[in-house]
Amino acid sequence: MTRKLEVRKGVYVDSVTLMQVSRRIRDVDGVEAALVAMATDLNLELAAGMEFDVPEGVSANEMLVAVEAVSEEAVDAALAELDLALTETRRPAATGFGVPPAARTVGAAARRSDPATTVALVSTPGQYAFADAVDALDAGLMTMVFSDNVPVEQEVALKEYADRAGVLVMGPDCGTAVVGGVGLGFANVVHPGPVGLVAASGTGAQHLMSLLDLAGVGVTHCLGVGGRDLSEAVGGRSTLRALDLLDADPAVGLIVVVSKPPAASVASAVRAHADSLATPVRFGLLGMGEPDLTVVARDVVTALGRDWSTLERWGGAVDRGRPGGFLRGLFSGGTLCDEAMLIATERLGPVASNIPLAGAPSLGADLAAEGHAMVDFGDDELTRGRPHPMIDGTLRAERILAEAADPSAGVLQLDVVLGHGADEDPAAGLVAPIRAAVAAGLPVVVCVVGTRGDPQDLSRQCATLTEAGAAVHLSNADATRAALDLLDLPEGSHL
Repeated sequence: MTRKLEVRKGVYVDSVTLMQVSRRIRDVDGVEAALVAMATDLNLELAAGMEFDVPEGVSANEMLVAVEAVSEEAVDAALAELDLALTETRRPAATGFGVPPAARTVGAAARRSDPATTVALVSTPGQYAFADAVDALDAGLMTMVFSDNVPVEQEVALKEYADRAGVLVMGPDCGTAVVGGVGLGFANVVHPGPVGLVAASGTGAQHLMSLLDLAGVGVTHCLGVGGRDLSEAVGGRSTLRALDLLDADPAVGLIVVVSKPPAASVASAVRAHADSLATPVRFGLLGMGEPDLTVVARDVVTALGRDWSTLERWGGAVDRGRPGGFLRGLFSGGTLCDEAMLIATERLGPVASNIPLAGAPSLGADLAAEGHAMVDFGDDELTRGRPHPMIDGTLRAERILAEAADPSAGVLQLDVVLGHGADEDPAAGLVAPIRAAVAAGLPVVVCVVGTRGDPQDLSRQCATLTEAGAAVHLSNADATRAALDLLDLPEGSHL
């Protein structure tokens, strides 16, 4: 085994690009492990945990490259692939007499930007995101903070600062947004239309936008506010600001607020504020007794005077769960996992998870499951030092094989999320493990989140998964209920 570590000075690459580059490096023949990341304290710890000797004095402004491969030639191939990937992501540098160097801070970039510029996207390491976001707010820009690992105290301070400046902060940890029809972060290709979204959820927003687009209803804006915005600590600060902005936009005819399960008091305050607006507001606030996202999409479509038709679905190769087996869900989207657990809990009782609902058991660090369980592979704890599962599904594919070999697994549920920023062909990486599960008699039910305009080709993704033996749905709620219907539980069970 050959191991090599490099520290590249004077190089900064945003986290989305680094996740995609890391995936490319891991796909090189002979590479066993790789870490390509900015040298933050967390990433230095990850490198040390991989038993690399990291030199002292390395700063978060430098890039850390750690590769372990079967041979020196494989390491060289991985580094060559890294150089190619970085070259492809760089814009041509400005040259010539009198041409200023590229801006090195958000503030400098904002001062040089076109007067028509209205949005800044911050994707620096979490420890620096606060200062960079303040620079953008001082320039009067709506600011999307893609960065995660920003302390909640800084989030509150940032949003209070934005309120005083009269601008909006989207995030931190805002992975999806659409502003004026332009997608930012992980975003699906949707047609413009009369709907404006306020989203304290990434994949929840993507799913809702996709369902609307499939029904012929377009979206002009999706203002992501970060998954913690409707918590008690943050108090819905960005949600209230986003509601006011959408209400003032004549292109928006209907507003939808979508969120992971919110704090009850904050949800009540947001509903009360919505009642004061001139633009009608619908809610997709996930929780027990609340409508699922497919129901919300249908209500929005009918409220706009459009027809809602039954979504397409394709049957799987296994039409009954393993006798006495349990429901297992393996998700790349946290909100999709939440929605599935809420629906399943109504029929099964508490479902264990690494992001459990209130009152449900929590899975241990090894994520081992003995009963009904659902895992969010996009949770921060599972993405430290590796790409998000929407980019690299390796970890989840390994778990599918483990579930196929586990006789206690009765039905397996998955999501596949398309759009810009996601894996170019996510279904291809799932074919082999799904076939293994189906061959072992384990039904696989998949929800594909996407639109007909997405670069991965929605129809091709669904066809690939169906041919592998999975039952495929375009609604996460429908997929969950289909998975529940396949369960073959013993008499007297909660179901």
